[in-house]
Amino acid sequence: MALTKTPICDFGKKAENFQLKSTENKIISLNDVKGEKGTLIMFICNHCPYVKAVIEDIVNDCKTLDKEGIKSVAIMSNDTKNYPEDSFENMNEFHKNNHFNFSYLIDETQEIAKKYDAVCTPDFFGYNSNLELQYRGRIRELKDLKPVRSGESDLLKAMKLVAQTGKGPENQIPSMGCSIKWFK
Repeated sequence: MALTKTPICDFGKKAENFQLKSTENKIISLNDVKGEKGTLIMFICNHCPYVKAVIEDIVNDCKTLDKEGIKSVAIMSNDTKNYPEDSFENMNEFHKNNHFNFSYLIDETQEIAKKYDAVCTPDFFGYNSNLELQYRGRIRELKDLKPVRSGESDLLKAMKLVAQTGKGPENQIPSMGCSIKWFK
């Protein structure tokens, strides 16, 4: 597990379109998941201990954000041949077991992860209603792979701000997690 941190937010960068298969066997595009007040695109996987540590927070935050007019989607871009825990079948189980209220998509070619410059799992991309990047930070602080639960998460606060103002916070703490497992 190689610990990787996300780069600083590239404010205003436009979201890249995609058409990827969901765990419900539907092809989902960016337009299908665009929210009225914002869109959260997350790169996650099934096996990463960092994702596992915050998956409950992710699901809860996404439910709250949905009520704020922000839609969410998760994309899994890891090499499933060398990381079978991230297979499409296991994605289905992970989706069901964690009660996702958002689509979970597979990026089989890794093309979308590259277009987004995703680097780790979890990697959060928070967009405003014009699909301009406003947040590229963490969900919340972790200590020894356990979430520090003091108030709302950084992600939730930032995305609520995006919903209200169209702008994300100037100061953002990078997300960190396992590096994306690129094809060799």
